Amino acid sequence: MRKFTEPKLVVATHNQGKLEEIARLMEPFGIDTVSAGQLGYDEPEETEDNFVGNARIKAHYAARKSNMPALADDSGIEIDGLGGAPGVYTADWAETPDGRDFVMAMTKSWQKLEEANAPFPRTARFRCTLVLAWPDGHDEVFEGKIEGEIVWPMAGEQGHGYDPIFKPEGYDITFGEMDRWEKNKISHRADAFDKLVKGCFSS
Repeated sequence: MRKFTEPKLVVATHNQGKLEEIARLMEPFGIDTVSAGQLGYDEPEETEDNFVGNARIKAHYAARKSNMPALADDSGIEIDGLGGAPGVYTADWAETPDGRDFVMAMTKSWQKLEEANAPFPRTARFRCTLVLAWPDGHDEVFEGKIEGEIVWPMAGEQGHGYDPIFKPEGYDITFGEMDRWEKNKISHRADAFDKLVKGCFSS
């Protein structure tokens, strides 16, 4: 596995919250982070039907454009009662002509579970795939997940996406009710980052 030895990392995102999260994780290693959005890059089209494929597209695009190593993630929620949907299409379920509406997406997901008469608990998991890519085309892949269940009604103003209806295993509150940094310690992204750090950043 290739070790990361450069002083700077491009985060292949236009999401400020995601950049802050990754920047904090990189701080102990003295690595500066900059986002693809800050560098003025557009977002490549995600044409794969799996998390690894889409994360690879984003990471390699940013690495080639910047001539620096780049880190991308692709994540989503898999709901067992919906056959694993929305999965890689999690963000697509929230798309509207005026931007993403996750309240609509969560409502749609619950309605589909009701229509399917899905049994309780309505198990689900968040998945995160991280790809660290270098300008020479090499990459390393790390996958994380957290198990839980879908609950209704929505609860909590924290987090984003499907957080208000996802209750992680072992907890009695949703991600949406959880402090942001507490959630970040146990999330699917935290699981993937732990593997990334052990693989590429630890001596």
